[in-house]
Formats: sequence, C-alpha cells, structure tokens
Amino acid sequence: MNPFIREHLMQGKRRQRYEELAEIGTGAYGIVYKARDVESGRIVALKKVRVQTGEDGMPMSTIRELAMLKHLEKCEHPNIVQLLDVCHGMRTNLETRLTLVFEHVDQDLATYLEKCPSPGLGPDRIQDLMFQLLKGVDFLHSNRIIHRDLKPQNILITGDGCVKLADFGLARVYAFQMALTSVVVTLWYRGPEVLLQGIYATPVDIWSAGCIFAELYNRRPLFQGHSDIDQLHKIFDVIGLPTESEWPDSVSVPWNAFRLSAPKPLDKVIPEICDQAKSLLEKMLHFDQRMRITAHEALEHEYFKER
Repeated sequence: MNPFIREHLMQGKRRQRYEELAEIGTGAYGIVYKARDVESGRIVALKKVRVQTGEDGMPMSTIRELAMLKHLEKCEHPNIVQLLDVCHGMRTNLETRLTLVFEHVDQDLATYLEKCPSPGLGPDRIQDLMFQLLKGVDFLHSNRIIHRDLKPQNILITGDGCVKLADFGLARVYAFQMALTSVVVTLWYRGPEVLLQGIYATPVDIWSAGCIFAELYNRRPLFQGHSDIDQLHKIFDVIGLPTESEWPDSVSVPWNAFRLSAPKPLDKVIPEICDQAKSLLEKMLHFDQRMRITAHEALEHEYFKER
C-alpha cells in the first residue's frame, strides 16, 4: 500500500487530534476552521473538503497531489503555507470527506489591504510583498506546480509581515468540492489564456501576480469583469487588443469579437507606480504567455536591485 495512503488517509481517528475553535472562512473550497492540535497545542487551520470517490476508491491522481504537497512540507519554504496533515473522514460510494490541516495564519492580503490606512502602502512595503510573493511562486514553479488561482484571498500575511501562498496544487482535490458549491469564483486575476479556454502553464500565475502587484498600489483590483468576456474587455482596455497574428489558435472566442483598442500607459492607470515597477509589471501582463517574464527572471529585475 502507498505509504501516504497508509499514514494519512486510513486513520480516521486522527481527526480527534484537532479541536475546532471557530469557523474562520467559507469559500468555493469548503469551510475553514481555526483549531488546536491537542497533542502539541499548536493552532492550525482545518479545511474540510469532499473528494469524488471512484470504483477503486480515491483516484490515484488525487492521492499523488496530496502526497506531493506533503513532500513539499519538508522544504519549509518561508513563503509557502505548510500542509501539516490529511485526515480521512466518512466515505461513501460517491465521495470521501477529507480534512486538510494547514499552518494557521491570521489574515490574508485582502484583509491586510482593507486595514491599511490612507494613503496606502509605501513603495518599500509593496516591493517587499512582491518579492516574497514571487519567491513563493518561483518555488512552486521550480517544483512543477502551477497555483492556478492566485488572488489576495489566498495570499496570507503573518503578524511579522511574512507572505505565504495558500491553496496551491490542489486542483484535483478541490474540483469535486467546487462542483458542489454555488460560490462565485472571481475572474479578476485570471490570465487571458484561461478566460479564452486555451492551453495554459506556469505563466498564468505571473499574470495573476501582476494583477496583485497593481492592486498593491491602487488598493482595488486592476480588472473587475463580470463575466469571462467582460473580463477580457477590461483587460484589453488597459493592455490593448493584441494583433490578430498574436491571437492563440483553437480558443473559444475569435479575435474579431473585441473592439480595437490601444494600450494605456500604466502610469496613467497606476499613478503612484515608479519606472522600475512599471517595467516589471509590463513584462508580467504580456498577453502572449510565452513572452511573459518568469518568476525567477522577475526576482532578478532591476526593481528589486535596491531592496
């Protein structure tokens, strides 16, 4: 038997190890609880999800996904939320209930920005937050993990200002849970290739990080669409409509469905941005994902030279 299954999925009694203290959030991925590890006294976050069960039990793809994330825990990267434990709950022919145990962090970036007094974050703080965020993204990408859903709500900020990425690498685990909920998932940080239902890879996270970069300056989302098409219109209003030759093949929407528009200067859209930050952001928000800067390259950008 797979040792991960044996150790982490076949011991339902381990759920008793965690004492729930309070509900701290509800989203498309399930309910999150603040809890105490009764053995160590450590405060943790519990995320309860339902995973689709097949004829042979839990799909191997799901098991591999969880095992990979548990393996990453050993790296103890400072900008990654650790998955500490996986507890097996009730199982039927249709689903298995899991409790994912994460390290607990008090607030997310959305809350952090809401609490930030006027006139907003200083340039040094924005630079530090982005450097940490990109360090976390670079670590994921170097381990062949695409986050897929970077947004302020799953970027956590500790009391001493450390950025930690959460909810990564769990696409298969969360897919069934999300199908059972009616929670609206935000489109505001999705790359054009996702909105067009095209092929995507690690650059999709760079687009999302770029959207967040802009939000650190403006304290509001850069692109606030109400549907996939509206989101694309909002994007092209800023970066300009790409040429027809740049339009990807085999996507759901044709190029001529959008009005011609020229790119707007980013310093007009984000008045407080400095030249180096603008240079980096332009490289992150490139329509062609093949031309987008990588996380590793971004960390070497001149914007971070004087940090």
